[in-house]
Amino acid sequence: MSICSEWDRINPEEYVGVWAYLEVEDGSLSEAGLQMLGVARLLASQKDTYVGAVLIGRGVSSLAREAIYYGADRVYVADDERFEKYYPTLYGEALAYLAKEYKPEALLVAGTMRGREFTPYVANILKTGITADCTSFEVDSAAKDILGVRPTFGAYLIAHIRTLNRRPAIFTARPNVFPTPQKDLAREGEIIPTNPKVVDAVGVKLLGRSRFGRGAAPIEKAKILVSGGKGLGGKEGFTILEEFAKVIGGEVSGSRKAVDAGWITHDRQVGQTGKAVRADLYFAVGISGAVQHLFGIREVRCVVAINKDPDAPIFDNCDYGLVGDYTEIVPALIKAVKKIKASPQLITNFVNLNINVVNLIKGN
Repeated sequence: MSICSEWDRINPEEYVGVWAYLEVEDGSLSEAGLQMLGVARLLASQKDTYVGAVLIGRGVSSLAREAIYYGADRVYVADDERFEKYYPTLYGEALAYLAKEYKPEALLVAGTMRGREFTPYVANILKTGITADCTSFEVDSAAKDILGVRPTFGAYLIAHIRTLNRRPAIFTARPNVFPTPQKDLAREGEIIPTNPKVVDAVGVKLLGRSRFGRGAAPIEKAKILVSGGKGLGGKEGFTILEEFAKVIGGEVSGSRKAVDAGWITHDRQVGQTGKAVRADLYFAVGISGAVQHLFGIREVRCVVAINKDPDAPIFDNCDYGLVGDYTEIVPALIKAVKKIKASPQLITNFVNLNINVVNLIKGN
C-alpha cells in the first residue's frame, strides 16, 4: 500500500504498548479516562504488552500514582506551567510529541467534549487513523491488530475498523460505555516525567472561564432514571415523570424522539446520539425500545418498561415490564412509594425487597 510522499515513514513493528489519555477534572482523574485505562488493560493482556497512561497539565504529577492503582504500568507525565490552561492544539501537540517519542501501538481517549476536540489534532499531526465512538474493542487473532468496533448507519450495522500501516492507532469511546476498573493499592508501576516540545503560540488566548449552571444532576451520574419517549404523547407527560423521579430520588431523561419533539433538552437524551447511562434502575416510559436507545442503556442494571403496546421491542430488553397507560401506572407508583415512605416498617420491607431484587439480578 502506498502512502502520501510527505508523510513520515514508520515501522509499525517498533510500536508497542496500549496507552490511555487521562483527563483531569477538578484536580482528579476523570472517570471517563479511568474507563479507557480499563479497556487498555484488557487489550494489553491479550497482546502481552504494557499499559501506558498520559497525564498533561499543571500539578498533575500527584495523580500519577493513582493512575497506576487503576491499571497503568507506566505513566508519562507532562507537568508544566505551559499546560496550566487547556488549549486543544497545545494538548494535541504535546500528546502527539509523546506518541512519537515513546511509540505506543494504540492510543485510547475518552469521547468527552475535550477528548473529541483535541484528539483529531493528535491524529493529524501523527498522520494516522482515528476511530471515533467505539463501543467495543477486539484483538485480531491472526494479525494481532487492535480493532475498534462501533455501530454505524443508525446502529443497523456494526463496523470493525482497523488502522493499516500507521501507528499509533487512535480510538475514542463514549463515557460510561465501559466499566471503571477497580482500584488496587498494591499495584506498582513506573512514573516517567516528560518535557514535550510544543509551540508556545497557540493562536488563541483564554480570557476567562465559567461553569454552566445545571438545573439538574447529569444523567450519566444518576443512580435512578425515569425516561420518557414518544409514547408520552406530549411535553406535559414529563410533568408526571418529574414528580415520580422526585419521589424516588431519581432524574428525568428522554429518548431521541422526545428530544426531537422538544419535550426535553438534548443534554437529557439517552441513546446512541445522546448519552450512555449506568443507572442502577431505569424506567423506560412510553419508549418503544429502538436499537439506538438500547445502546445507551446497555450498562443499566435493571430496566423497568412501561408501555401500552405489548409488542414494543422494549419488553424484550427489560427486567420488568408493565403493559398499560402510563398516565394510570405512574401515578399509582407515586402513590405506592409515598405510602411506603410514610411507614417505617414498609420502608424496611422496601429496602429488603430492593436487596432481594439486586441479588436476583446478580444471580445470588
